[in-house]
Amino acid sequence: MSTQDTLADRYGAPAPWRRPALRSAIAVLVVVSVGWLGWTIWEQSSPPVASGELTFTIVDDNTASARFIVDLQDDVEATCTVRAYAEDHTLVGTVSFVPRPTDSGRVTQEISTDRRATAVELLGCTAPGQSRPR
Repeated sequence: MSTQDTLADRYGAPAPWRRPALRSAIAVLVVVSVGWLGWTIWEQSSPPVASGELTFTIVDDNTASARFIVDLQDDVEATCTVRAYAEDHTLVGTVSFVPRPTDSGRVTQEISTDRRATAVELLGCTAPGQSRPR
């Protein structure tokens, strides 16, 4: 009597359907996981609004000007936020607005400040249903 026969006699033989059922369950799990991952990548890589390439100019002690690019999908009403900071890193001005980009996608926005700004930050733009600025 072989070891296999002894184990099968002692513990019983495995059901013949278990191995194909396990393989099928794993295959379904892999297909669902890959589909979800693909959908997530697609949704995150094509937001309704995106912004970037900030340049700024300090106009005077109470004004800063920010220029950046906004990429909007068709019929999207986005809101962009720009902040100005002083030399000691305190916030001296902020503005949220609905961008109206030119044909090149460039937007210029003036920021009123409490005192002279030394840096401008583009927080980003959001569209309805978009949770984080881009």
